[in-house]
Amino acid sequence: MSMPPTQPQEELDTGTAGASARREGERRKANREKRVREKNPRTGGLRLALADAPKHETVWARGGGGEEHVAKLLAKHLNAGVVVLHDRGIPGSRANIDHIAIAPSGVWVIDTKRYRGKVAISKPLFGKAKLIIGGRDQTKLIDGLARQVGLVEAVMAEVAADVPVRGALCFVDSELPILGKLSFNGYPLLHSKALAKRVNGGGPLSIEQVQTVAVELARRFPPA
Repeated sequence: MSMPPTQPQEELDTGTAGASARREGERRKANREKRVREKNPRTGGLRLALADAPKHETVWARGGGGEEHVAKLLAKHLNAGVVVLHDRGIPGSRANIDHIAIAPSGVWVIDTKRYRGKVAISKPLFGKAKLIIGGRDQTKLIDGLARQVGLVEAVMAEVAADVPVRGALCFVDSELPILGKLSFNGYPLLHSKALAKRVNGGGPLSIEQVQTVAVELARRFPPA
């Protein structure tokens, strides 16, 4: 297996889970408060105190909290030597990758989703299968994960082409089946503990190679 030269471990910035989501929520809140105060110089403060934050703000804070929750559980359940990069920026895009785990089993692209309700897969007799969460079609989440996996695969093709790259949706607060396992287009749909078990599986990388790959991926996908 051809690997890039190992860099000093202290150069590895693993990032902060949920940081960019929280920043976006704070940015939206600050902009809203500024608009309200400018429009209502005398009563702006009172209006803000009495009004609830709009959903487009709270969803960012909730999402950031979900990423932080997953990061803590992964740290608890993953084997020693597994490296997890959090909240990684995608060059040339405002989008981010929630977590990239590098383990002996390979590289895992993990997209955290915090939805309330039951997670299910609808397979109609005619037409395409759909990912249903809380009764709503959320198949777009799989498309987003696939794009992230593709980006990481492109980098790994240059770093170490024979290292497997996998993707997974990790759910917080959602209801997954107690019996059986859900997957969509080959991507498992899991809670944190079950995901950690998958990541902890055996594979082609040594602990030293895990660190080398992690350093390279951290360089290509810097903190968001």
